[in-house]
Amino acid sequence: MTQPKYDAIYLSPHLDDVALSCGGQIARQTAVGQSVLIVTVTAGEVASTGMSSLGQQLHLHWQIQQENGVATRRLEDAHACSVLQADFVHWEVPDAIYRLHPFTQVPLYASIAALAGNLHPVEMSLVTAVARQLQSLPTYRQLYVPLAVGNHVDHQLVRLAAEHCFGMQLFYYEDYPYAQVPELLEEKLRDGSWQCEVIPLSRADLTTKLTAIACFSSQISSLFQSWDNATKLIKAYVNQTGGERIWQQMPH
Repeated sequence: MTQPKYDAIYLSPHLDDVALSCGGQIARQTAVGQSVLIVTVTAGEVASTGMSSLGQQLHLHWQIQQENGVATRRLEDAHACSVLQADFVHWEVPDAIYRLHPFTQVPLYASIAALAGNLHPVEMSLVTAVARQLQSLPTYRQLYVPLAVGNHVDHQLVRLAAEHCFGMQLFYYEDYPYAQVPELLEEKLRDGSWQCEVIPLSRADLTTKLTAIACFSSQISSLFQSWDNATKLIKAYVNQTGGERIWQQMPH
């Protein structure tokens, strides 16, 4: 963080979510001199007690070593933020795939299906802790948080903590690539009254977004199978939506 005040702060559950979901609009903002900070909440190290079998499987899939997996992913994010010309900060909450029950040391989320389920009851204290940490953010004009499309527990965690801290006066972004599935997006917009703003992306904005996403080389195969497929899907979604969409909850 280099500034006491930012035009925009984006809360990212993981080290790639904001680039995937909002990379084009950030490129647009920083190109005209606006200041942007990306805060990644679950960028913490693996517990010293070791890693769950799910974590080990994912590290193999990502082709990164268990002992420096988080460092590798943090470096990818630093490169992506440099492309976007955004400041960044990495918080110390471990990713859900690394989190253990505080008493039993059993993994809280032992399967891919569990990652899209409910937050474990023991993690309500973590929501409160993250909300408390959010109070120490620099001042800003606009704060962007995930809608939690796709229901990933870490996306739920960040959204709940932000709402706990700031109420509903937030700008919500569509979690990509989950938002490609219309039913998943509709599920999040079902409750309450929502207003949508479409942020159009120029060719340069889209190119910068793709360049930033390409920095996350460990994640491309998990999310898209291949880089060619990634560019095809991302461009198709931008064409379909008209750019990137931001949602606000309207008061009743």
